[in-house]
Amino acid sequence: MTGNANAVGDLIREWRARRRMSQLDLASETDISQRHLSFLESGRAAPSRDMVIRLADGLDVPLRHRNRMLLAAGFAPHYSERPLADPSLSPALETVKLVLKGHEPFPAFAVDSHWNMVTANDAVGPLIAGVEDPALMEPPVNVLRLCLHPKGLASRIANLAEWRAHLLARLKRQNEAFADPSLEKLEEELRAYPGGVSQGRIVHDEGTAIAHLLQMRVGEDVLSFISTITVFGTALDVTLSELAIESFFPADPETAAILTHMARNRST
Repeated sequence: MTGNANAVGDLIREWRARRRMSQLDLASETDISQRHLSFLESGRAAPSRDMVIRLADGLDVPLRHRNRMLLAAGFAPHYSERPLADPSLSPALETVKLVLKGHEPFPAFAVDSHWNMVTANDAVGPLIAGVEDPALMEPPVNVLRLCLHPKGLASRIANLAEWRAHLLARLKRQNEAFADPSLEKLEEELRAYPGGVSQGRIVHDEGTAIAHLLQMRVGEDVLSFISTITVFGTALDVTLSELAIESFFPADPETAAILTHMARNRST
């Protein structure tokens, strides 16, 4: 296959800029000379297939974009990309469901790269049921839109301003890293929603914070959660590499007790 050295060089330079790496930084990371890297970026030299993969590794480029770099260089994609409905992905999705099930009675769900819900455990249903706008619950359910939309869950989130700031900061960081047009459009949409009233000065440092509090009204109770994100860093399939699991843990004994009671009621 033939490629365009200028096209792949532009992509290398673009990703290097996104990662805030100098040519010297990337050359050192990938064990090549800075001069050779300069030639690759300018199109004066064409990279081999192995070189494209080595540079993508050094730049921590997502698998989907690695395939695009390979195509730009004139090579076939290296990483498979199959729809979630593909039968060959069934074992992996069953594993995801087992992880979610094991987190019960606490809520957890899996999302794709655009924050659309792929699957969820039984503890999620009662928390998101009965939203004012049923269209927000039509598949694919976008969990960020559902959370922040004024006719979604926003009115139930007791600390909406703080949780909104956390979600938008996370989405902004994702957009800065990957520049996905769909996510950029989603961020613009979410920022236009009402933001709620802060319970105090919002101090937000996504780089150092290890947990963020979500306080959610369910009936007469206010449940408090902290959440974690799990990604599948070793996946060699584009679709699987973009899956993430968000798991919510009770932030106090009262929340744990209420969730346990709700789970018992569902099983009877």
